[in-house]
Amino acid sequence: MTTPSPTAPTAAVPAIFVLIWATGFVAARFVAPHADAVTFVALRVVCVAGVLAALAWALGARWPRGGREWTDALVAGILMQGIYVIGVFWSVQHGLPAGIAALVGSLQPLLTALLAGPVLGERVSPRRWAGIGLGFAGAGLVLAPKVGASDASGIPLAALAACLAAMVAMTTGTLWQKSRGGAADLLSNATIQFVGAAALAIPVALLIGTGRFDASLPAWFGLAWSVLVNSVAGILLLLVLIRRGAVAGVASLLFLVPPVSALMAYGLFGEALAPVQLAGMALAAAGVALASRG
Repeated sequence: MTTPSPTAPTAAVPAIFVLIWATGFVAARFVAPHADAVTFVALRVVCVAGVLAALAWALGARWPRGGREWTDALVAGILMQGIYVIGVFWSVQHGLPAGIAALVGSLQPLLTALLAGPVLGERVSPRRWAGIGLGFAGAGLVLAPKVGASDASGIPLAALAACLAAMVAMTTGTLWQKSRGGAADLLSNATIQFVGAAALAIPVALLIGTGRFDASLPAWFGLAWSVLVNSVAGILLLLVLIRRGAVAGVASLLFLVPPVSALMAYGLFGEALAPVQLAGMALAAAGVALASRG
């Protein structure tokens, strides 16, 4: 009888992390009939900030000592956890398919690679340029057949623009974090980021939100999933992966997020993609993989 390896249970952690990430886009579609997007995001980020603060205190996380570190984390949170999440939830609630939203989100590494030279002074290799071109060409195949179409299968331009703006915010937050927050404690930094997101989401929800949250079972389930699974469990799994040195493995698996999200959305909501869109999704994933190697 073969003795199982002690690392066998943790070998599946990267795949679980990717599944959790993929369900974030599906959650946006799931809660759309039950809650206003910005109201839901405000509730989500406040709850996540509270849970992470309790975990950081219980685990003795190291908190920033200077005001600049706090400011850097707050700015990153406003961009990555505030504008990005609001944009994704709003776009899905206004008709953007969850699989398409995941694809737009997956272009963030390509835009980061594109801006790494002028912003961070990193050299962009020919292989990375090829990956960037391939990725954006694949995204074009996915989006072009349905953008502005008049039938029910069309992609609303306003929703697509909101998701693209969210992706740009995530890219900007990533570059900000890479240039200013590399030495921060991950758990305390994540807590501060969600505090920053709450500082943005609450006023936005009061200004433009409807306050709709029907308190139904699906609404509470969606909120609990978004807080405890998408956010808290995702961050804790990320900490485990970083300690195991498996970040590269996660990066490669993240290329599967758009098709996984599209498959989930098809099974749950009947959202279907045309063959040319599926081919474009595969092409975009290949481009991201090529641009992100190494």
